[in-house]
Order: sequence, then structure tokens, then C-alpha cells
Amino acid sequence: MPQNEQKKNSSTPWKWLGGGAAMLLFKGKAILSVLKIGKIAGPLISMMISIWAYALIYPWGFAVGFVLLLLVHELGHVIAAKRIGLPVSAPLFIPFLGALITMKKQPLNAQTEAYIAFGGPILGTIGATAVFGAAYYMDSPLLYSLAYIGFLLNLINLLPIHPLDGGRIATAVTRWLWLVGLVGGLAIIIYMRSILFFIIWALFAYDLYNKYVKRRTNNRLYSVTKGFLIPVEPLSDAGYMIPGPEHRRDLPFTTYSDLERQQYVGVRWDQLNYIGRATLPQQCIIEKVRISQLEPVTLEDGLHLKMNCDISYSVYENDKYYDVPASSRWKYGIAYFVLAGFLAGMMYLVHAVGNVNL
Repeated sequence: MPQNEQKKNSSTPWKWLGGGAAMLLFKGKAILSVLKIGKIAGPLISMMISIWAYALIYPWGFAVGFVLLLLVHELGHVIAAKRIGLPVSAPLFIPFLGALITMKKQPLNAQTEAYIAFGGPILGTIGATAVFGAAYYMDSPLLYSLAYIGFLLNLINLLPIHPLDGGRIATAVTRWLWLVGLVGGLAIIIYMRSILFFIIWALFAYDLYNKYVKRRTNNRLYSVTKGFLIPVEPLSDAGYMIPGPEHRRDLPFTTYSDLERQQYVGVRWDQLNYIGRATLPQQCIIEKVRISQLEPVTLEDGLHLKMNCDISYSVYENDKYYDVPASSRWKYGIAYFVLAGFLAGMMYLVHAVGNVNL
């Protein structure tokens, strides 16, 4: 069979895949309304948009395969999170940025964070290895290219830079790896000339500065305003004196967190026999709660006093978060370097066997 004809026939399945992706993209609304897929509608639509975006630059087959490799990687995170009982969202795809999941409940320690982070590169590596096996069996240049990019993506994700997977794994191995990522990451960015990775690196560097330099020299106070409604008519009937709009004072408070690590603040105004509660934006140490505004408002159930309180606080840094048993540090560290070495070796093998030039 002539070589050109063989290449044409071997690319036919990918043309069908590309055509199918195009159909899903342009007929997405009708299909979604019929299937009523609900929660997976967003991920499917974002997948189709990503395939379409990548297909503007690369062949359809490569675009489909690339997005599927991203999906396999993100499913690794989902499976790892589900195994330890942490709820997560479905993968969301962002063209030219990759894909992500969001955790609806934050991990309690660095070991749990690293476990979830490992899920993506491990399953992603398995997926890329399967593509490499298919490429070797079919002698497909397209599949060789996809296998190479799959190994490359998972290797880049192992860079010890937040929010990449390697940066999260480093929390359970040693935070000194962040310094390696800070220096080595910049060298890789200069070599790749990637604006996206430079932005990631810059945000990572700024976060390290805030954590380990600025925090030690300046214990910064933050402020958040919370509103409370105090019923006025029962107080008036009981003979309480209702303060005016100019009234200002500090209020006694209590604070606690639930099992989901959501922190609450409870305020008490003894002169009005009032107790209120509000959520806080993050784990923090409250300095004081002060009334900043009082305003009478009329609602359906009567007159109320709207009380705004300024809550001053400093961010709570839980250093015990990074307490990981030495045996676990060794296990995660060995797994980290073995996986990185395997990915680098597979990239070399794909390049040697498939003669990939990207």
C-alpha cells in the first residue's frame, strides 16, 4: 500500500472523532436538553469548547486526544478525593489553560492534600502510557505525539510550584522543594518562553513572600463587615432604650468552627439582650468586633435595627497542617521522584521510537 494512502486511512478514525466533536459542539444545546445531563452539562460543554479551540491550531484528532488526556488527569484527582471522602466538583476545561477541579471541602493536613494531588499525575501517566502502547501497535505518528504531550503535561505538573500538583505534593515531602521550584521553575520558564507559566511562577513567588517574609515582619490585620438585624418592637415593649445611629461600641464575642472548618463569630449586646452569629471568610484570630453603623429598617415583620459590625482579625496559619510522619514523607518523596523519572524516561523513549518533533 502506498505510504500516502496508508497515512490517509490511518487518520480516518480521527476525522470521525473530530466530526463527532464538532457535532456535539454545535448541537450541544439540543443534546443537553434531550439527555438532561444536569451536573455534567458544564464539563461537557467546556470539553467541546476546548476541543474546538485547540482544533483551530492543531488537527481535530490531536485536539480530541489532548482534551481526553486532560480529562484522564483530572479524573485521577476526582477518584483520589472520593477515596478519602472529600467532595469535589466535576472537571472544568479552560482552553489553552488546561482543566481543573474545585474541592468543596479543604483537606485537613498536608498528607491528604498530597494524596489528592498525586491522583492526577498517576492516572494521567497511566493514560499516556496506554496511548503510547496503542501508538507502538498501530505505528501512528498522531498517537506518538499525544503520548509525548501526555507525559510532558504530567511531568510539568510535578514541578514543585503551587498550584501545580508538584507544589501540593511538596507539602507532604518537604517545603524546601518549594525553593527548588522557585529557582528551577524560573529556569524552565525562560527555556519554554511561556507567559502562562511565568504568571503561575510569579503568583507562587508572591505567595511564598507573604507566607515566609512579610508575615514574619508584619502581622497584618484584616477587616470584614457583617450585618445583623435586631427586632425593635419587642425591645420597645420591654422597656429597652434603643440607641441612635451615632452609637458606637465594642461588643463581646465568641468564635468557633464546625466540622467543615467554617469559622463563625457570635456577637452579644447585653444592653439589648441580643445574640447574633455570622460566618467568617477564613480561619482567623479575631481582635475585636465594633459597631460601625446602626440604621432603622422596616421589614414585613416590623421595625428592625440594622447593625453593621467591623470585625478585625489576623489570618490563622496552622503550622500543624504540615506535620507529616517521617515514614509518609519518605513514601511520598520516593513516589514523587520515581514518577518524575518515569515520565522523563518515557518522553525520551517516545521521542526515540516515534521520532516526535513538537
